[in-house]
Amino acid sequence: MVARLVSVIGAGSPTPGQYETAVAVGRAAARAGLGVVTGGLGGVMEAACRGCSEEGGTTVGIIPGTDPAQANPYCTIVIPTGMGQARNVLVVLTGIGAVAIGGGPGTLSEIGHALKAGKVVVGIDTWDVKGLVRAQEPEEAVARLIELTSRP
Repeated sequence: MVARLVSVIGAGSPTPGQYETAVAVGRAAARAGLGVVTGGLGGVMEAACRGCSEEGGTTVGIIPGTDPAQANPYCTIVIPTGMGQARNVLVVLTGIGAVAIGGGPGTLSEIGHALKAGKVVVGIDTWDVKGLVRAQEPEEAVARLIELTSRP
């Protein structure tokens, strides 16, 4: 069986609320039978991996460097790219869609790459970008992503 993954993107230095939101998104993804793919480092990336991992889900970290030890401890699969921020494209193309939580310019670039590639992006407390679907709660974000990516 092939694992279906949700790209979770967001702040490397999130607020405590954004961190907890990302943990809850990871948990919701795992409960829905999905894994998560992130940039593999800290902040929202770590939180989403933590939540998914705690629920028994698969977590993939596509890291910017070449040393797998850079990945957060909740990554079950680590892909060292040596690509720096260019790995952001890989992160959003790997998932069935993306959930964006908070974030700065790196998150904005990921949102842009995902939308340009025709991916669904659901946002919680993040950039206001045309085409981004808003959600208030983590469970709602995952449910909307599943609904919008399951249509024929």
